[in-house]
Amino acid sequence: MPKFIPASILALLATLQLFATDPYPRNHGIDIKHYRFRIDLNDSTNAIAGVAEVTILFKDSLSTFELDLVGKSPDGNGMAVSSVSQGKKPLPFAQKGDRLSILLPHTARAGEETTISIAYGGTPSDGLVIGTNKFGDRVFFGDNWPNRAHYWLPTIDHPYDKASCEFIVTAPSHYQAIANGILMEKTNLPHDRTLAHWRETADIPTKVMVIGVARFATTTAGTVNGIPVETWVYPQNKEAGFTDYEIATKVLAYFIDHVGPYPYQKLANVQSTTRYGGMENASNIFYYENSVTGKNEREGLIAHETAHQWFGDSASEKDWYHVWLSEGFATYFTNLYYEANYGSAELAKRMAQQRDEVIKYHSKNPAPVIDTTLTDINKVLNANSYQKGSWVLHMLRKKVGDENFWKGIRLYYQTYQNSNALTSDFRHIMEKVSGMDLRLFFEQWLSESGHPVLTVTWQYNARKKQVEGVVRQGQNPLFATPLEIGVKADDGTLSIQTVQLGKKGTKFAFVAPKSPKELVLDPHTWLLFEGKISRK
Repeated sequence: MPKFIPASILALLATLQLFATDPYPRNHGIDIKHYRFRIDLNDSTNAIAGVAEVTILFKDSLSTFELDLVGKSPDGNGMAVSSVSQGKKPLPFAQKGDRLSILLPHTARAGEETTISIAYGGTPSDGLVIGTNKFGDRVFFGDNWPNRAHYWLPTIDHPYDKASCEFIVTAPSHYQAIANGILMEKTNLPHDRTLAHWRETADIPTKVMVIGVARFATTTAGTVNGIPVETWVYPQNKEAGFTDYEIATKVLAYFIDHVGPYPYQKLANVQSTTRYGGMENASNIFYYENSVTGKNEREGLIAHETAHQWFGDSASEKDWYHVWLSEGFATYFTNLYYEANYGSAELAKRMAQQRDEVIKYHSKNPAPVIDTTLTDINKVLNANSYQKGSWVLHMLRKKVGDENFWKGIRLYYQTYQNSNALTSDFRHIMEKVSGMDLRLFFEQWLSESGHPVLTVTWQYNARKKQVEGVVRQGQNPLFATPLEIGVKADDGTLSIQTVQLGKKGTKFAFVAPKSPKELVLDPHTWLLFEGKISRK
C-alpha cells in the first residue's frame, strides 16, 4: 500500500542522485594514460588490422586487468586478438564477450607505469563504420558515441577514463585520413599506400577518439587565436561545403572569448556518414552528409558541436547519468551564442521552443534529468539532457546573475579541463562564486522529475488599488522558485512583479493605480513551467 515518505528522506534521495554513477564496471585499479593505435585499412574487405599500444598507470597492486574489446561473433564480425606483449615478452590473455583480460608477468605495484601492445584484427560490426557515402564512394568513419569505440579499439570505453591518443592510419593512397590532434607525419608507402600519423596530446574520452578516411576536398577557413579552422568535405560538395562550414571561425571566436582557451590544436569540420546530426569528436567534428547544402543553414548545429569541445570533450561527465553536463551545456551555449549575435529576443524564442519540447517529453516520460533507472546508455539522449539541461542553466543564470554565472562557467571549465566532473562538482563551483546555497535548486530541477504546473487567478481591487491573486501548483512535488508576472497597462507598458512560490497555493498583491489590461506569466522567459491565467 502507499507509504508516506518524509520530506527529509526525499531530499536525501535527491542529493544522492547528484553523485549517482551508472552500472559500467570501473577499472579503478588502472588509469590509461595514452593510446597509440596503428590501423591498417584496405579496399578488398572491411576487415582491419590493428596494433594498440596502451600505456597504463597502476593505481593498485594488480596481476591482471581488463579492457573493453568486442570479440568475434558467430556472424564473423568482431575483433580477434592474436597477441599481447609487454616489451618483447608475450603475455597470457583471454577474450570473452566484449572483455579482454590480460595477465601480467608480475604483480604491478601502485604507481608503476607500463605499456602493453595488443595485436588484433577483424571486421568491426560498429564503431568504425565502413561503407559508401551518398556519392557511392567508399569511406571509413569512426562513430564511437556513446560506447562503440570498443567495437574496433581496445580501450576503457567510458568517459571516466580519459587519455591522450595517436592514430597511425595506413590506407590506399587515393584516400585522405583525418584523426584527433595534429598531423605528425604523412608518408607514401610501396604498393600505392599512404601512412598518416595524427597525435592528440590532451586527455579525451574514447567516445570522441576517431578517424575519418575518404576522398576529401580540404581548405582552411581561417585561424582563430592561432587555431586553424579546417574544412574537410566530399569533393562533389566542395564549393557548398566550404561555404557552409566557414561560419565555424565566428563560432570558435565566441566560445574562446566567453568560456576560455580552446583545448585543442585544430578545429576540423568534416562531412561524414555519422548517424548523428553532428558528432563532437575532439578537434575534428563529424557532421552528417546532408549538412552540406551551400545555404549556410547549419550555424546552430556548428555552434552546438563546437561548444562540446569545451563541455563534453574537455570537461567531461564522469558518468553517463550526468550527460546533461555535456548536452545541456552545448544546447544552452548555442542559445547564448545566438543571444550574443542576434539579440535577447532570439534567446527568448529559442528558450520558449525548448520549453515546449521539455513539456512534451515529460508528458510521456516523467523522469528526472539525472535518471538513475536507465540501463540503455543511448536513452540518455533525450529532451531532459538537452533542452531541460539548457533550461537549468538558463534559470541558474537568472538566479545567480550574469556576472556570477559567467565567472562560475569559466572556473568550472578551468577546474575540470581535460578531466571529469559530476553534477555535484558543478554545483559546488557555482556556490563558490555566488555565495549561495544551491542545493535545493539543483535537486528540484535535476534530481526530481517535472516542472511547475501553474494555475493563476487574479482580480483588481479598486478600493485598495491593487492586483490580488493566487498561484496554485498542480504538480507533485512542489517547486520553490520565483515567478515573474508582468502587469500590462492600457498603454502597453509592462511592470514586473515577482512572486516566490513554494506552497500549494501562494497569494500575491501588487499596487496598481488602475486596473491592468492583463497579467502575463514569465514575460521575459526565465522559468520552465506550464501555466494558465484567468481573471475573476
